[in-house]
Amino acid sequence: MGVLTTDMKRVVEEQRLGFFATVCPDGSPNLSPKGTIAVWDDEHLSFANIASPGTLANLRRNGAVEVNVIDQFVRKGYRFKGVASILESGSAYDKAISFYRSRGVQGKILEVVLVRVQSASPVVSPAYDRGATEDELRVRWERHFESLRTGKRTSPPGE
Repeated sequence: MGVLTTDMKRVVEEQRLGFFATVCPDGSPNLSPKGTIAVWDDEHLSFANIASPGTLANLRRNGAVEVNVIDQFVRKGYRFKGVASILESGSAYDKAISFYRSRGVQGKILEVVLVRVQSASPVVSPAYDRGATEDELRVRWERHFESLRTGKRTSPPGE
């Protein structure tokens, strides 16, 4: 049985945006959003490299990576830690390209990164500790994002 639970897979597939932290040559962190995050199998997440030269350069030097995927409305998600490998050619690469094309990813995919998830843990807003419910948070944040969309900006809800 893999590290990724049914709920972890659901969140990744629903959100389709992950924030990937890699290590720069000087040891500083690099955080980069990836809109092509996907569940590859029970132990791996993936993303298609369309325009991520810094992330790929960091991963070539040091495969350590952390990925955060959060549902912005309910303020819950997961933190995944693991090791990345880069697919650049071969049958696994071809399979990955077909997978991303079937998901509608357009343009040139330079490489596909697989992250072998070694550990995963939940990320949960402290608002839940204060008694907020998922439904309450969803309504608050939907209202906030709607105010941004319509130009009738309101203060964002507190966490």
